[in-house]
Amino acid sequence: MGEIVNLRRARKARGRAEEARIADANRAKFGRTKAQRNADAAAQARIDRTLDGAKLEE
Repeated sequence: MGEIVNLRRARKARGRAEEARIADANRAKFGRTKAQRNADAAAQARIDRTLDGAKLEE
C-alpha cells in the first residue's frame, strides 16, 4: 500500500516550490549592482560590434 498524502499540504508545498523558483529567477535577473549591469551591457555591445564587423557586404 502506498503512503498516505495530505492533498492540501502537497498542493501548498508545490505552490511554495514554484514561488521559490520564481524568486530565484528574479534574484538573478534584478539582484545585480549597477556596475554589473553596465559591465554586461558593455560586453554585449562589444559582441554586437564584432559580429556586425564580420558581416559580408552584398
